[in-house]
Amino acid sequence: MHLQESGEMYLETIYILSKKSSSVRSIDVGEYMGYSKPSVSRAVGILKKGGYVVMDKDGYLSLTDSGLEIANKIYERHTTLTEFLVRLGVDKDTAVEDACKMEHDISDETFEALKRHAHKYADKQHL
Repeated sequence: MHLQESGEMYLETIYILSKKSSSVRSIDVGEYMGYSKPSVSRAVGILKKGGYVVMDKDGYLSLTDSGLEIANKIYERHTTLTEFLVRLGVDKDTAVEDACKMEHDISDETFEALKRHAHKYADKQHL
């Protein structure tokens, strides 16, 4: 099952929230993303059906291995692209916003090339 951008955003949000607290509920996800309870409930249902998220009896969400893999990938793209854009001179808020748009559409090949370039440039800065 291929996830849409919104599904990736939900997984990334659950990942970010789980780094801050071991207990993440749908309400936390909705507050973080600014989405209504019904929207979050529907999305979580789709993610559960797809095997990306599990919910325990108390309503706490956890990422499955496949959910965590996607969330890690999107989070790495987001942070790397944001940092890259900021280094290019883009305002931090704009960089965060643009990275969020780019992270879902950029190919693995292009992202890896950008990462290599950013590391090469960072290494030269530290000489």
